[in-house]
Amino acid sequence: MVGIIMGSQSDLPIMEQAADFLKKLGIPYELTVVSAHRTPERMFDYAQKAKERGLKVIIAGAGGAAHLPGMVASCTTIPVIGVPILSSNSIDGWDSVLSILQMPGGIPVATVALNGALNAGILAAKIIGTSDEDVSNKMQQYQDSLKEKVLGTVSDIKAKHPNQYD
Repeated sequence: MVGIIMGSQSDLPIMEQAADFLKKLGIPYELTVVSAHRTPERMFDYAQKAKERGLKVIIAGAGGAAHLPGMVASCTTIPVIGVPILSSNSIDGWDSVLSILQMPGGIPVATVALNGALNAGILAAKIIGTSDEDVSNKMQQYQDSLKEKVLGTVSDIKAKHPNQYD
């Protein structure tokens, strides 16, 4: 249901965060390497056949010039979520962020934070949840767990540093 692609194997530790989240929610995904620069034919084929393979969302991670998310978005009507990755050939990751963020009008790519594959997985699940009640319910449970986690830390801090605010 979700395609997860990356420019090279070195991106795998980041992109696995999205896969792990989707796996936890029971959302089917595929994960592979598709390079916009080194395997352009594979990239075109992947994007053009994604819909017929049943994909609903594509998460594309790339470092450096980061053309993969935008090029894939230009070849499919499926929503694409771009994950800029801090790569070894980047000074600070801004090249990847801006390459994905600054898409021309008509070819949108939803963009998450640098190395933000977890958020890409969460966003993909939310998109799928708009038409899948089971996924929507799982996302609500996930968000509720975040609330409980924060409230738990509030109690811990208040125990050490008493104050009057609940």
